[in-house]
Amino acid sequence: MTTTRRKKKDRVLVFDTTLRDGEQSPGASLDHREKVEIAHRLARMGVDIIEAGFPIASPGDFRAVHEIAQAVKGPVIAGLARCVEADIARCAEAVMPAKKPRIHVFLATSAIHRKYKLRKARAEIIKHAVASVTFAKSFVDDVEFSPEDASRTEPDFLAEVVEAAIDAGATTINVPDTVGYTMPDEFSRLIGELYESVPNIHDAVISVHCHNDLGLAVANSLASLQAGARQVECTMNGLGERAGNAALEEIVMTLQTRNDVYGPLWTNIKAESLVPISRLVSRLTGMPVQRNKAIVGANAFAHSSGVHQDGVIKERSTYEIIDPAAVGCHDGTDLVLSKLSGKNGLRQALSRVGVTLDSEELAEVYKRFVDLADKKKVIYDDDLLLLASEQMSDTATIYSLEGMQVTAGSSTIPTATVKLRKGEEVLQEAACGDGPVDAACRAIDRMTKVSGRLLDYSLQAVTVGKDAMGEVSLRVAFDDQTVSAKAASTDIVEASAKAYLSCVNRLLSNPGAGGGKVPKRKTP
Repeated sequence: MTTTRRKKKDRVLVFDTTLRDGEQSPGASLDHREKVEIAHRLARMGVDIIEAGFPIASPGDFRAVHEIAQAVKGPVIAGLARCVEADIARCAEAVMPAKKPRIHVFLATSAIHRKYKLRKARAEIIKHAVASVTFAKSFVDDVEFSPEDASRTEPDFLAEVVEAAIDAGATTINVPDTVGYTMPDEFSRLIGELYESVPNIHDAVISVHCHNDLGLAVANSLASLQAGARQVECTMNGLGERAGNAALEEIVMTLQTRNDVYGPLWTNIKAESLVPISRLVSRLTGMPVQRNKAIVGANAFAHSSGVHQDGVIKERSTYEIIDPAAVGCHDGTDLVLSKLSGKNGLRQALSRVGVTLDSEELAEVYKRFVDLADKKKVIYDDDLLLLASEQMSDTATIYSLEGMQVTAGSSTIPTATVKLRKGEEVLQEAACGDGPVDAACRAIDRMTKVSGRLLDYSLQAVTVGKDAMGEVSLRVAFDDQTVSAKAASTDIVEASAKAYLSCVNRLLSNPGAGGGKVPKRKTP
């Protein structure tokens, strides 16, 4: 897509909510340091607005939003708040350090939400929305208002709410398809009707936030842009509640690739950053990207058919509508490292995959890098991402794994002997279990005096070769709290034990952060 003669009115603002709605994906897990790292990368990619979190939800969310507001320059930094004064005040406190702070407030408007959730009449909803926007406006100039479940709200009432919110000072009106129910033509018509029926509509930016319950989040987002919306809310890799949100990479590349359809619409996104950031988000959240995912999946530019291969060899455009290099997919460009590589080579390789570490952190990663290089002949980019993600965790290391020995077999009772360090004290226990992983977890339970119940376990090979690193992602219940963690190793039992121990450390170092006592999130 040509970059000449771009007009401001045709610019599509990219509102990234990976760190808020994306983190709400079941199984996703990010601590504050990981969120800050992703935010820096999003800023460098050209995202216009970063929704950094939901500050009232937990001390951890508040800390992440506050630190991103302090550290990340360039984009608007937004926080989410219900139309509740305590939420709004907490959100204001979190985003205030930002050069461009935004408070994003939301209130349900559909008939089904009014009847069953809020138990409020139309007039009460409008009054409440106006009061909340006005209160948010007392803290910041930039206020976004979302009528939750807008796509199932009566069009005439939606227009009333939107007009009232703009009159109260909202600078952005977001129209969410909260449950992913709408069809593209319906959503396009809804946006068009707002432009026709709301007299002050041009005093605010019209945004959309589409969920993917029917697989139409990207299609609905694009349809709304054709109808006049100029901000799109999306996430890397399409992460989000339930089936996810509109995928940022798909929207950006559709606008760029099919400018014959979408005309002069453009974004400020540096497309060559898409694949590297996709991989970083996948590693840090523990949410793998499906191989056939558009734009960023491992198979997105793979060709197995002989006919396709022949065509691509002769002329790439026969079967590829996007140049892989344009989105940051460079076959064969992994910087091959070995145990002889120095810290500078490691630093450069980490920088290229999107990770920045200070000198102390680099030194710690280098130690683990050398240990890994002793086990593997070649270190790939994905190995580096795993090493760095472990270092970026801000969980206090109360217990660390010193070593373990496992006995298992078809005619042997699985037994694990695990050695942990707690400060200067070294602990050792043995336990039997249904398998080697279960035995290792039981041994850890005995030493830590904490008993967890495994809710979810996933394992994936994240690098290539027979000595590939295996990454284990766990969700563990400790009474009324649920904690998630991940760890990697060339030994999957060791990776499992490290991930489980990380859950224990998170529970002990930050009681209440696991999710069991956090207010339930009801979001656009």
